[in-house]
Amino acid sequence: MGESNILYKVEDNIATVTFNRPASLNAFNDGMSAEFIALLDKIDEDDNVKAVVVTGEGRAFCAGADLSGGGSTFDIAKENPDALNSDGSLNYSHPSLRDLGGKLTLRLYQCKKPLIAAINGAAVGVGATMTLAMDIRLASENAKVGFVFSRRGIVPEAASSFFLPRIVGISRALEMCFSGRVYPAADIADSGLFRKILPPEQLLPAAYEIAREIAANTSPVSIALIRQMLWRGMEMNHPMEAHRLDSRVVLNRGQSEDAREGVSSFLEKRPPQFTNKVSQDMPEFYPWWQEPEYK
Repeated sequence: MGESNILYKVEDNIATVTFNRPASLNAFNDGMSAEFIALLDKIDEDDNVKAVVVTGEGRAFCAGADLSGGGSTFDIAKENPDALNSDGSLNYSHPSLRDLGGKLTLRLYQCKKPLIAAINGAAVGVGATMTLAMDIRLASENAKVGFVFSRRGIVPEAASSFFLPRIVGISRALEMCFSGRVYPAADIADSGLFRKILPPEQLLPAAYEIAREIAANTSPVSIALIRQMLWRGMEMNHPMEAHRLDSRVVLNRGQSEDAREGVSSFLEKRPPQFTNKVSQDMPEFYPWWQEPEYK
Protein backbone atom coordinates (compact mmCIF):
# COMPACT_ATOMS: atom_id res chain seq x y z
CA MET A 1 0.00 0.00 0.00
CA GLY A 2 1.42 3.40 -1.00
CA GLU A 3 2.09 6.23 1.41
CA SER A 4 -0.88 8.47 2.13
CA ASN A 5 -1.10 11.84 0.42
CA ILE A 6 -2.23 13.30 3.75
CA LEU A 7 -1.21 12.65 7.35
CA TYR A 8 -3.95 12.90 9.97
CA LYS A 9 -3.98 12.92 13.75
CA VAL A 10 -6.23 14.10 16.56
CA GLU A 11 -4.80 15.25 19.89
CA ASP A 12 -6.48 17.30 22.62
CA ASN A 13 -9.60 17.82 20.48
CA ILE A 14 -7.52 19.30 17.63
CA ALA A 15 -7.20 17.57 14.26
CA THR A 16 -4.05 18.12 12.21
CA VAL A 17 -4.19 17.63 8.44
CA THR A 18 -0.70 17.56 6.86
CA PHE A 19 -0.18 17.38 3.10
CA ASN A 20 2.36 14.61 2.63
CA ARG A 21 3.94 14.77 -0.81
CA PRO A 22 7.10 16.67 0.15
CA ALA A 23 9.14 15.40 -2.79
CA SER A 24 6.71 17.22 -5.12
CA LEU A 25 6.24 20.18 -2.74
CA ASN A 26 2.84 18.71 -1.84
CA ALA A 27 1.53 19.24 -5.37
CA PHE A 28 -2.22 18.76 -5.55
CA ASN A 29 -3.60 15.71 -7.37
CA ASP A 30 -6.76 13.59 -7.51
CA GLY A 31 -5.63 11.42 -4.62
CA MET A 32 -4.97 14.36 -2.31
CA SER A 33 -8.34 15.90 -3.15
CA ALA A 34 -10.22 12.65 -2.48
CA GLU A 35 -8.38 12.04 0.80
CA PHE A 36 -8.96 15.57 2.06
CA ILE A 37 -12.68 15.48 1.25
CA ALA A 38 -13.01 12.10 2.99
CA LEU A 39 -11.18 13.50 6.03
CA LEU A 40 -13.56 16.46 6.17
CA ASP A 41 -16.47 14.02 6.27
CA LYS A 42 -14.73 12.20 9.13
CA ILE A 43 -13.96 15.46 10.95
CA ASP A 44 -17.56 16.63 10.78
CA GLU A 45 -18.78 13.32 12.23
CA ASP A 46 -16.20 13.17 15.04
CA ASP A 47 -17.40 15.04 18.14
CA ASN A 48 -13.90 14.71 19.58
CA VAL A 49 -12.64 17.17 16.95
CA LYS A 50 -13.30 20.79 17.90
CA ALA A 51 -10.81 22.58 15.62
CA VAL A 52 -8.62 21.73 12.62
CA VAL A 53 -5.10 22.83 11.67
CA VAL A 54 -3.99 22.33 8.05
CA THR A 55 -0.32 22.47 7.06
CA GLY A 56 2.26 20.92 4.73
CA GLU A 57 5.12 18.46 5.22
CA GLY A 58 8.56 19.73 4.24
CA ARG A 59 9.31 23.06 2.56
CA ALA A 60 5.91 23.75 1.01
CA PHE A 61 2.29 24.05 2.03
CA CYS A 62 1.03 23.08 -1.45
CA ALA A 63 2.83 24.19 -4.60
CA GLY A 64 -0.31 24.00 -6.75
CA ALA A 65 -1.58 21.45 -9.22
CA ASP A 66 0.63 18.50 -10.07
CA LEU A 67 1.91 19.45 -13.53
CA SER A 68 3.71 16.18 -14.21
CA GLY A 69 1.11 15.41 -16.89
CA GLY A 70 2.58 18.15 -19.07
CA GLY A 71 0.87 20.74 -21.22
CA SER A 72 -2.51 18.99 -21.21
CA THR A 73 -2.72 18.90 -17.39
CA PHE A 74 -5.79 21.13 -17.32
CA ASP A 75 -7.54 19.54 -20.33
CA ILE A 76 -9.78 17.27 -18.29
CA ALA A 77 -12.27 16.88 -21.13
CA LYS A 78 -9.94 14.44 -22.90
CA GLU A 79 -10.22 12.09 -19.93
CA ASN A 80 -14.02 12.25 -19.83
CA PRO A 81 -15.49 11.21 -23.19
CA ASP A 82 -18.84 10.63 -21.45
CA ALA A 83 -19.11 14.42 -21.09
CA LEU A 84 -19.95 14.84 -24.78
CA ASN A 85 -23.41 15.69 -26.03
CA SER A 86 -25.04 13.49 -28.65
CA ASP A 87 -23.84 15.84 -31.39
CA GLY A 88 -20.24 15.52 -30.20
CA SER A 89 -20.08 18.95 -28.55
CA LEU A 90 -18.83 19.32 -25.00
CA ASN A 91 -21.38 19.30 -22.18
CA TYR A 92 -19.82 21.91 -19.90
CA SER A 93 -22.34 21.10 -17.15
CA HIS A 94 -21.36 17.44 -16.88
CA PRO A 95 -20.39 16.52 -13.27
CA SER A 96 -17.15 14.87 -14.42
CA LEU A 97 -15.89 18.24 -15.69
CA ARG A 98 -16.23 20.06 -12.39
CA ASP A 99 -13.04 21.71 -11.18
CA LEU A 100 -11.14 19.50 -8.73
CA GLY A 101 -10.10 22.38 -6.48
CA GLY A 102 -13.66 23.68 -6.43
CA LYS A 103 -14.99 20.36 -5.19
CA LEU A 104 -12.61 20.68 -2.26
CA THR A 105 -13.33 24.32 -1.43
CA LEU A 106 -17.08 23.70 -1.52
CA ARG A 107 -16.57 20.88 0.99
CA LEU A 108 -14.39 23.15 3.14
CA TYR A 109 -17.14 25.79 2.97
CA GLN A 110 -19.66 23.28 4.33
CA CYS A 111 -17.42 22.13 7.20
CA LYS A 112 -18.83 22.36 10.74
CA LYS A 113 -15.45 22.81 12.43
CA PRO A 114 -13.13 25.85 12.43
CA LEU A 115 -10.29 25.51 9.91
CA ILE A 116 -6.90 27.11 10.56
CA ALA A 117 -4.34 27.16 7.73
CA ALA A 118 -0.71 27.12 8.91
CA ILE A 119 0.99 28.07 5.64
CA ASN A 120 4.56 26.87 6.16
CA GLY A 121 5.97 27.46 2.66
CA ALA A 122 4.87 27.85 -0.95
CA ALA A 123 1.10 28.06 -1.42
CA VAL A 124 0.57 28.53 -5.14
CA GLY A 125 -2.42 28.04 -7.43
CA VAL A 126 -4.83 25.66 -5.75
CA GLY A 127 -2.43 25.62 -2.80
CA ALA A 128 -3.45 29.25 -2.23
CA THR A 129 -7.08 29.12 -3.32
CA MET A 130 -7.98 26.18 -1.05
CA THR A 131 -6.98 28.26 1.99
CA LEU A 132 -9.54 30.93 1.10
CA ALA A 133 -12.35 28.63 2.26
CA MET A 134 -10.58 28.17 5.60
CA ASP A 135 -11.30 30.52 8.48
CA ILE A 136 -7.93 31.75 9.73
CA ARG A 137 -4.66 31.84 7.78
CA LEU A 138 -1.30 32.08 9.53
CA ALA A 139 1.83 32.26 7.40
CA SER A 140 5.47 31.51 8.02
CA GLU A 141 8.00 34.17 7.09
CA ASN A 142 9.13 31.57 4.54
CA ALA A 143 5.69 31.37 2.93
CA LYS A 144 5.05 32.48 -0.64
CA VAL A 145 1.59 32.83 -2.12
CA GLY A 146 0.69 33.05 -5.78
CA PHE A 147 -2.53 33.17 -7.78
CA VAL A 148 -0.54 32.23 -10.87
CA PHE A 149 -3.33 31.25 -13.26
CA SER A 150 -2.79 33.98 -15.84
CA ARG A 151 0.80 32.79 -16.21
CA ARG A 152 -0.39 29.24 -16.89
CA GLY A 153 -2.92 30.26 -19.51
CA ILE A 154 -5.92 29.46 -17.32
CA VAL A 155 -8.09 31.36 -14.82
CA PRO A 156 -8.64 31.27 -11.05
CA GLU A 157 -10.35 28.11 -9.85
CA ALA A 158 -11.55 26.50 -6.61
CA ALA A 159 -14.34 29.11 -6.34
CA SER A 160 -11.67 31.74 -5.64
CA SER A 161 -13.57 34.33 -7.68
CA PHE A 162 -16.10 34.14 -4.83
CA PHE A 163 -13.68 34.00 -1.90
CA LEU A 164 -10.67 36.15 -2.81
CA PRO A 165 -12.42 39.53 -3.39
CA ARG A 166 -14.35 39.07 -0.16
CA ILE A 167 -11.11 38.58 1.76
CA VAL A 168 -8.74 41.12 0.20
CA GLY A 169 -11.11 43.40 -1.74
CA ILE A 170 -11.79 43.45 -5.46
CA SER A 171 -8.91 45.72 -6.49
CA ARG A 172 -6.28 43.74 -4.61
CA ALA A 173 -7.76 40.45 -5.83
CA LEU A 174 -7.57 41.61 -9.44
CA GLU A 175 -4.01 42.81 -9.03
CA MET A 176 -2.93 39.47 -7.57
CA CYS A 177 -4.65 37.50 -10.32
CA PHE A 178 -3.72 39.83 -13.19
CA SER A 179 -0.03 39.70 -12.35
CA GLY A 180 0.15 36.01 -11.50
CA ARG A 181 3.05 36.91 -9.21
CA VAL A 182 4.28 34.70 -6.39
CA TYR A 183 4.42 37.03 -3.40
CA PRO A 184 6.60 36.56 -0.32
CA ALA A 185 4.21 36.67 2.62
CA ALA A 186 5.74 39.93 3.87
CA ASP A 187 4.90 41.67 0.58
CA ILE A 188 1.16 41.15 1.09
CA ALA A 189 1.08 41.43 4.87
CA ASP A 190 -1.40 44.32 4.60
CA SER A 191 -3.81 42.51 2.27
CA GLY A 192 -5.98 40.87 4.91
CA LEU A 193 -5.05 37.44 3.60
CA PHE A 194 -3.12 36.48 6.74
CA ARG A 195 -4.06 36.80 10.38
CA LYS A 196 -0.37 36.90 11.23
CA ILE A 197 3.07 36.24 9.72
CA LEU A 198 5.41 34.38 12.04
CA PRO A 199 8.94 32.96 12.25
CA PRO A 200 8.84 29.34 11.02
CA GLU A 201 9.32 27.82 14.46
CA GLN A 202 6.36 29.79 15.83
CA LEU A 203 3.86 28.93 13.08
CA LEU A 204 2.37 25.66 14.34
CA PRO A 205 2.48 26.68 18.02
CA ALA A 206 0.47 29.80 17.11
CA ALA A 207 -2.04 27.76 15.11
CA TYR A 208 -2.48 25.32 17.98
CA GLU A 209 -2.87 28.17 20.46
CA ILE A 210 -5.85 29.48 18.48
CA ALA A 211 -7.26 25.96 18.14
CA ARG A 212 -6.87 25.24 21.87
CA GLU A 213 -8.68 28.42 22.85
CA ILE A 214 -11.63 27.38 20.69
CA ALA A 215 -11.59 23.76 21.89
CA ALA A 216 -11.35 24.63 25.59
CA ASN A 217 -13.85 27.46 25.90
CA THR A 218 -16.62 27.22 23.33
CA SER A 219 -19.71 25.21 22.46
CA PRO A 220 -19.02 23.03 19.39
CA VAL A 221 -22.61 23.40 18.20
CA SER A 222 -22.40 27.18 18.54
CA ILE A 223 -19.12 27.18 16.61
CA ALA A 224 -20.62 25.10 13.80
CA LEU A 225 -23.57 27.47 13.54
CA ILE A 226 -21.45 30.63 13.79
CA ARG A 227 -19.19 29.37 10.99
CA GLN A 228 -22.10 28.90 8.61
CA MET A 229 -23.93 32.06 9.69
CA LEU A 230 -20.96 34.31 9.03
CA TRP A 231 -19.79 32.68 5.79
CA ARG A 232 -23.30 32.60 4.33
CA GLY A 233 -24.02 36.06 5.70
CA MET A 234 -21.62 37.44 3.10
CA GLU A 235 -24.20 36.47 0.47
CA MET A 236 -27.03 38.41 2.14
CA ASN A 237 -28.42 41.58 0.57
CA HIS A 238 -30.16 43.17 3.58
CA PRO A 239 -29.67 43.08 7.36
CA MET A 240 -33.23 41.78 7.71
CA GLU A 241 -32.01 38.47 6.29
CA ALA A 242 -29.45 38.26 9.08
CA HIS A 243 -32.03 39.31 11.67
CA ARG A 244 -34.43 36.57 10.61
CA LEU A 245 -31.70 33.97 10.79
CA ASP A 246 -30.24 35.27 14.07
CA SER A 247 -33.69 35.14 15.66
CA ARG A 248 -34.19 31.49 14.69
CA VAL A 249 -30.77 30.35 15.86
CA VAL A 250 -30.73 32.34 19.11
CA LEU A 251 -34.17 30.95 20.00
CA ASN A 252 -33.04 27.39 19.30
CA ARG A 253 -29.76 27.69 21.20
CA GLY A 254 -31.42 29.56 24.06
CA GLN A 255 -33.38 26.39 24.84
CA SER A 256 -30.26 24.20 24.87
CA GLU A 257 -28.24 22.68 27.68
CA ASP A 258 -25.19 24.50 26.32
CA ALA A 259 -26.86 27.90 26.77
CA ARG A 260 -27.78 27.07 30.36
CA GLU A 261 -24.23 25.85 31.00
CA GLY A 262 -22.68 28.90 29.34
CA VAL A 263 -24.59 31.29 31.61
CA SER A 264 -24.17 29.17 34.74
CA SER A 265 -20.42 28.75 34.27
CA PHE A 266 -20.03 32.50 33.78
CA LEU A 267 -21.99 33.33 36.93
CA GLU A 268 -20.14 30.65 38.90
CA LYS A 269 -16.76 31.81 37.53
CA ARG A 270 -15.71 28.38 36.30
CA PRO A 271 -14.77 26.86 32.91
CA PRO A 272 -17.82 25.68 30.93
CA GLN A 273 -18.53 22.02 30.32
CA PHE A 274 -20.54 21.97 27.11
CA THR A 275 -22.30 18.68 26.36
CA ASN A 276 -24.24 19.32 23.14
CA LYS A 277 -22.76 17.48 20.14
CA VAL A 278 -22.50 18.56 16.54
CA SER A 279 -23.36 15.03 15.43
CA GLN A 280 -26.79 15.06 17.07
CA ASP A 281 -27.76 18.46 18.49
CA MET A 282 -27.84 20.81 15.52
CA PRO A 283 -31.16 22.70 15.11
CA GLU A 284 -33.93 20.89 13.28
CA PHE A 285 -33.83 23.59 10.59
CA TYR A 286 -30.13 23.00 9.83
CA PRO A 287 -29.04 23.37 7.02
CA TRP A 288 -31.43 26.32 6.83
CA TRP A 289 -30.14 27.60 3.49
CA GLN A 290 -31.76 24.62 1.78
CA GLU A 291 -35.25 25.47 3.05
CA PRO A 292 -37.62 27.01 0.45
CA GLU A 293 -38.94 29.52 3.00
CA TYR A 294 -35.42 30.67 3.82
CA LYS A 295 -34.56 31.13 0.15
